[in-house]
Amino acid sequence: MDILEFALEKERLSREYYQQLAAKNDNIGLRNILQMLADQESAHCHIIEEMKTHTSPQMTETNVLEEVKDIFNGIKKSVENFDFSISEVELYRQAKKKEQETMEFYLQKANQVDNEDQKQIFLKLAEEEQKHFIIIDNICEFVESPECYLENAEFVHSAEDY
Repeated sequence: MDILEFALEKERLSREYYQQLAAKNDNIGLRNILQMLADQESAHCHIIEEMKTHTSPQMTETNVLEEVKDIFNGIKKSVENFDFSISEVELYRQAKKKEQETMEFYLQKANQVDNEDQKQIFLKLAEEEQKHFIIIDNICEFVESPECYLENAEFVHSAEDY
C-alpha cells in the first residue's frame, strides 16, 4: 500500500470513529465537536484524493480550536449534569492516541517525500491532526472530571502546550 492510500485509509477510519462516537453521545455540544472532527477527516480524505491524482490541492487553515472553545463555553454555561462511564473515557483516550499516531505519520512522510507540494500538504495535515489531538485531550479531561474541568478551565490546552 502506498503512502497516500495508507493516509486515506487512516483518515477514513478516523472519520468513522468520530461518527460512531458522535452517534453514541447524548450531549449536543460533544456530539457537535465529534461531528466537526468527522467532517474534518472527510476534508482530509478529499485532499489526499486530490494528491493521488497528481494535482496540488489547496489546504486552508481551520479555526476548529476556536469553534470547540466556544462549544465548551456553551457547555460550561449549561446546567446539565454529566456522568461518563469508564468505557466512554477509554474511547476518547483511544481517539487521542490515534490523533497522535496520525500526526506523527504525516510528519514522518513530510520528511520522506521529494515533492515540495506534497511535503507542505503533509505538514499542514500534521498541524490539523495536532489540533484534533488538543480537542480530544480536552474532551478526555472533561469526561474524566466534568465539574472540575468546567469550573477551573476554559479549554485547558492549546497548541502551545504541546
